[in-house]
Amino acid sequence: MTRSHWSQRNDRLSQLTHLCLPQNESTRAEVEGLLAQEDYANLEEILLTRLTFGTAGLRGVMSAGYARMNDLVIIQTSQGLASYLSSACPDSAKRGVVIGFDGRHNSERFAHLATAAFVSLGIPVYLYSKMVPTPFIPYGVVKFGAAAGIMVTASHNPKDDNGYKVYWTNGAQIIAPHDKKIQCAIEKNLEPWPNAWNWEAMAAHPLRKDPLAEVMVSYFAMLKEDVLYKNVNETTPLRFTFTPMHGVSYLYMIDAFKACSLPPFIPVQEQIEPDPEFPTVKFPNPEEGKSALDLSIKTANENGSTIILANDPDADRLAVAEKQPGDEWKVFTGNETGGLFGWWLWHRYRARNPNADAANVYMIASTVSSKILKSIAQKEGFNFVETLTGFKWMANKGHELMLEGKTVLFAFEEAIGFMCGTLVLDKDGVNAAVKFAELAAYLQTKGLTVNQQLNKIYDEYGYHVSRNSYYICYSQPTITAMFDRIRNYDGSNMYPKTCGLFAITDIRDLTTGYDSSTPDKKAILPTSSSCQMITFNFENGCVATLRTSGTEPKVKYYTEMCGKPGQTDWVALDAELEQLVACMVDEFMQPLKNNLVPRRD
Repeated sequence: MTRSHWSQRNDRLSQLTHLCLPQNESTRAEVEGLLAQEDYANLEEILLTRLTFGTAGLRGVMSAGYARMNDLVIIQTSQGLASYLSSACPDSAKRGVVIGFDGRHNSERFAHLATAAFVSLGIPVYLYSKMVPTPFIPYGVVKFGAAAGIMVTASHNPKDDNGYKVYWTNGAQIIAPHDKKIQCAIEKNLEPWPNAWNWEAMAAHPLRKDPLAEVMVSYFAMLKEDVLYKNVNETTPLRFTFTPMHGVSYLYMIDAFKACSLPPFIPVQEQIEPDPEFPTVKFPNPEEGKSALDLSIKTANENGSTIILANDPDADRLAVAEKQPGDEWKVFTGNETGGLFGWWLWHRYRARNPNADAANVYMIASTVSSKILKSIAQKEGFNFVETLTGFKWMANKGHELMLEGKTVLFAFEEAIGFMCGTLVLDKDGVNAAVKFAELAAYLQTKGLTVNQQLNKIYDEYGYHVSRNSYYICYSQPTITAMFDRIRNYDGSNMYPKTCGLFAITDIRDLTTGYDSSTPDKKAILPTSSSCQMITFNFENGCVATLRTSGTEPKVKYYTEMCGKPGQTDWVALDAELEQLVACMVDEFMQPLKNNLVPRRD
């Protein structure tokens, strides 16, 4: 594209960019450099598209342009949200909004820029004075009766990313129609309002309040109140190792352990301070397994600790590991931890409510997560509900059930996200960590390790084995072609009937809305054409899903084989699943042909 062609096509955006970018030297220099180099391809990429709300709000690389995270995008997004909130919640000027930030580069600045937009419309802001765990935002929304909440974080993404997560009045992340309506409001409020850039004045603004002290007191008081076996916690001989993964939760976890009468944990010293560079890990994501927990394992071994608890940088996720005989460490998958939590939270509920009607009790999981909760529910008599991937769906479903007078005990996703109860209507790595420590302490009094209890769960409810992973792909056309090939595998609009030797009984495509298992061939769960997601049900009982990530350049696969109670040949189930996964990857994903980059263990 020539310079004149680009200029004609993008005159409005170009003018707006040059109007706003002088306020930020870094992004101005970046755009001016692209103009000087006549790099119109990159200019198109960053200026002709805009970040939109996905599974976790806005998330992207910090650099110049409307398709990136920067001061201008934060200002425009906040102006749009503030404008929409004023009309959708007429009492927002009384209720206010809650805003927090993590320890990433620019997070505190972005939070103050967001604050400026809301106070411009007379909307009070509960702006945390220090970096906080993400769960403190939805907790604060409910506690203060706020109209909305915003957390500036990119969670476990690479260090160059940042994000903007929005919670609605119920304390759950936004879903339709709010996400689309907010997006429209952003488009109508692109030009910065007066004082939009005056972020440094927000700390002392009369409409700004600091909720940190009050939230600290009430949040940890509720954790304390929820302890079931205080004496077990106080006397446990177990030693816990904890890492915040260079994130925000170290000091908060100290208070959480104290509140729950647990012995002080052993910190991973190299990772306790917030550091936006995440210098000791390749990816600041404990979900990556042992590669992310090397220092935790080293610390635990040196201190005689047998349990590792690891938060991601914004403390909404939890990874756990346990030392096994022979000094090997088992890092539990999100599905395994979800099964353990499901058993534990049902145990806790029954201990407190021995005569309660299980028909009023619910647990929730995302559609790509293990069906272990379903198996437990079928035997114990409570209800299991499945939602789309992402806690915005699970939390809103939980809120809906609460309004009906139901008890929501637990929700989880395989990506190590756990909502233990309804203290917070989102995944909460702080609450989950102390709940898991309580679980381990209780099991120790019964002479059981965590892994032994997991096997007891499988004995009672059926063996559930998962094989989940991903490939990296930066080419959207390649991803689209990959999924379109599956949709036309045996001819036009004909999905595959087999995968190698494995027969497929049903297929659900939540991108197109097709579901072969329903009478009208239409999917029951909500569909979205903006992301790819196909689920295969196999004759042997395996369930497999291929989907794109809403926050990262990944194509993920999720597979699970569900055994029946009493079925003891677990090795055979493992082997069969391994064979199926290999076949599915080769047949449907074609990593060599599509130049997919495999996950590094």
